[in-house]
Amino acid sequence: MKSFASDNYSGIHPEILKAIQNANNDHQISYGDDKYTESANKLFKQLFGDETEVLYAFNGTGANVISLKCCTLPFQSVICSQHAHILVDECGAPTHAIGCTLLPVHTENGKLTPELVKPFLNRIGNVHNTQPKVISISQSTELGTVYSLDELKTLCDFAHAHNMYVHLDGARISNAVAALGVSMKEATVDCGIDIMSFGGTKNGLMIGEAVLVFNDELKANAPYFQKQSAQLFSKNRFIAAQFEALLTNDLWLQMAKKSNEMARLLADKIKELPKVKITQKVDANALFIIIPEHAIEPLRKLYPFYEWDAQTHEQRWMCSFDTTPEEIDEFVLKLKELI
Repeated sequence: MKSFASDNYSGIHPEILKAIQNANNDHQISYGDDKYTESANKLFKQLFGDETEVLYAFNGTGANVISLKCCTLPFQSVICSQHAHILVDECGAPTHAIGCTLLPVHTENGKLTPELVKPFLNRIGNVHNTQPKVISISQSTELGTVYSLDELKTLCDFAHAHNMYVHLDGARISNAVAALGVSMKEATVDCGIDIMSFGGTKNGLMIGEAVLVFNDELKANAPYFQKQSAQLFSKNRFIAAQFEALLTNDLWLQMAKKSNEMARLLADKIKELPKVKITQKVDANALFIIIPEHAIEPLRKLYPFYEWDAQTHEQRWMCSFDTTPEEIDEFVLKLKELI
């Protein structure tokens, strides 16, 4: 059964599976001192720059916790969108693990701007308040939108001018960069991002995310936070080998382009249907839509997907690297029948 619920539902890309098998053929030094981790690190540095510090984690929550630990003290706070994964989908892990406070900002499209952040800075220096230290963004956002390079640069410049860091949750960074049509470095380091996660499991990996540290101030303690967060894998080669395959010959970009293309195809096929409304700009591989209420459950039984807003009956449909045009056609045909 194929679904439009999440790109986490998809399987493992054959090249990734092959990489795992190849890493299983011999003994290697543990805890990241193996040849696969060395090779993956080199590939990350080619993408982001030679000064990039690379760490690995089992999952996105772990990667975000490591990243935010590098940036904050317990009395400090992280400003994020009200939809941010760190706020609503990580069971309070950042707050529990770090002690910092998360300050949600209401956004219409998932994006933060200096204008939205500025009101949260008016009590800096007041001992009675947590002190904002990080602006955390997601790229692409939880609403499927993508920050432009100008938006990123403006936000990073604003953060740095106020002695703050910018953390990027890159669970879907590949989709965002594919949508922007620029290099990975142009979309992150060159914009001023200080630290980020690089998603793998939503783009063909079995398990694993990477933490990429660009700001020298944040590098010294990063390996200790990785270990303390229970994210240092003794057989790290099995995570690194997957990233080695993902970053070779731009496999990450090929898969991201495919899932983005399928989302645009789906949007094109439904945009003229009666009583169907696309509520957010389709920048990457996500669609947010409102369809007639009577059609939701019958459609969901055949093609699982999640409800985003129970009050408005807004739904979220996600496309993956293995979504096909034929599956889109079948899905839209059934939607038409139900409407």
